[in-house]
Amino acid sequence: MDFNEGANLDPGQIRDLRGVSGGIGGRVVAGGGGLGVVGFIIYFLLSQLGGVGGLGGSVPLNGGLSGLGAGQQVTANDLSSECRTGADANANHDCAIVAIVNSIQDYWSNAFSRSGTTYREATTTFFSDSVNTGCGVADAGIGPFYCPADEGVYLNLNFFSDVLQRQFGARGGLFTEAYVLAHEYGHHVQNLLGRSDRVNHNDTGPTSGLVRLELQADCYAGVWAHNATTTPTESGEPLISNITQDDIAAALDAAQHIGDDYLQREIGGGRVDESQFSHGTSAQREKWLTTGLQTGDPAACDTFNTNDLG
Repeated sequence: MDFNEGANLDPGQIRDLRGVSGGIGGRVVAGGGGLGVVGFIIYFLLSQLGGVGGLGGSVPLNGGLSGLGAGQQVTANDLSSECRTGADANANHDCAIVAIVNSIQDYWSNAFSRSGTTYREATTTFFSDSVNTGCGVADAGIGPFYCPADEGVYLNLNFFSDVLQRQFGARGGLFTEAYVLAHEYGHHVQNLLGRSDRVNHNDTGPTSGLVRLELQADCYAGVWAHNATTTPTESGEPLISNITQDDIAAALDAAQHIGDDYLQREIGGGRVDESQFSHGTSAQREKWLTTGLQTGDPAACDTFNTNDLG
């Protein structure tokens, strides 16, 4: 995955709170909704394996982001001085994430505009320990997630190496990270369209609304990737110049390693219980990511009106 050297970056879409404490314990609201690509599954599995605290307890949804929480002083990194162009993205991992977020939001802004509606940008927050969100306080163990209450994507960058690769056995790589981020922004799109509100987030199972929501977000991630090298920035040129077949293979490998069946069987060390499915099987996640990659069309991602989820 490569970036156009002269394309301009917009680091203003990123809030970097690494090294800043969330200020309150480390629990996220269980019913907060929109927890992304592996949110609940990671948190549950790691709690069973002794990695983090369990899901008991919660922070009220109205906790909000006022003041960023008690004791949370923003003395974080200033990406604006480091991440200015695609050349910076090719040389610096943090800047590459900035470029990926920019590209994803450019695509959806254009897609919404073509349909006669307006896309509202989300902010991606980097954090390292815990972070205060509109859905409560989350710690690093929960993995990347989207909070609909404040329309924010939250990401501990160490997740990719510490959990996805080391614990789950996925190949990893920059495009895998892009897939995860694009999935979370898929949840933002669902929220803007009102789709998330029509799903019972406590209902699990192989054909549940929650599984359909997650598979659609996978498909939306693929749609962005299909269009990434032709999506222009405000300067008129795409940020992303190249996505290889090996990049795509790595993303599909990640999808295989975060399916409900794989996580229950291989990471949880137990039997596969379909009644607890919340994100879809490995095969389903690969199928819907591939659907988006091949069609590049959000309309092809209607997981709610099909009897064939894969």
